Amino acid sequence: MSEFTSEGFDLDAVGKDSGEDVIFEIGGGATVVPVEEPHQQSSPSSSTPSTPISKAEEWKQRGNEEFKKKNYLEAYDMYTEAIDACPCPVDVEEILRQRDEFDEMEREKARSRMEEETKQRRRNDDNDGKEENSKETSPSSKKIQQQQQQQQQGPATFELSHQEHGDKLAIFLNNRAATNILLERFEDAIKDADVALILNPIYARAYIRRSSAFEKTERTEEALRDIKRALEIEPSNANIRKSAMRLQKIEDERLEKLKVREKMRFMRQDKRKNGSF
Repeated sequence: MSEFTSEGFDLDAVGKDSGEDVIFEIGGGATVVPVEEPHQQSSPSSSTPSTPISKAEEWKQRGNEEFKKKNYLEAYDMYTEAIDACPCPVDVEEILRQRDEFDEMEREKARSRMEEETKQRRRNDDNDGKEENSKETSPSSKKIQQQQQQQQQGPATFELSHQEHGDKLAIFLNNRAATNILLERFEDAIKDADVALILNPIYARAYIRRSSAFEKTERTEEALRDIKRALEIEPSNANIRKSAMRLQKIEDERLEKLKVREKMRFMRQDKRKNGSF
């Protein structure tokens, strides 16, 4: 079983609820530093009504306890129960299917815009050729250019309709992603983090979690991208900054190796052309 290698495990899952401080070590494990246990509070009155979200929090707490004991399969199940207990539970696969369909539609729109802009440029070039003596762009051409500038916006981002307790769902999913990483289910971890970020796009720890899963699958470009996003959200976090520096070094080395291989490939092609071998 691989060690926990990211500082991004939700502090609500380890330490905060258990009366312990957690120091996450870059490239190492999660060091738990025991502190004095607070006085136990009396149990809530039996008359206190139980709500779906309170039940979900109870499942999460049980998951936290199993996680601390390194019972990761049990923790995974507890976090799944927490997700399912929410008033608006999420179907990870269905949400990702909707996102992929949305992204494909946006790509198709972008392709159509590019084709239309290419056609318009050709029409403009033809008009310019017919009006060689004109020194200024015609008002109609200016209007077209303004319309094109307004269209030159980035692709829209997939968003869910408002989800009640969406932030809590994001935490549950991100905690489950942590168990998936420790169970070496890296693609499942990425999916959980994906949906956590759809629910909460400024959730730094979900970017850290997904970065860790990407790194485990040797996708350092994506890992670096996510850790940089986490750093944008928490610019004063020294651990995230260290991770970003480490991943940047790894990615630079990877790109340098690619350049060397590409150079060698061209050299071999040149030798073949020249009949050297």
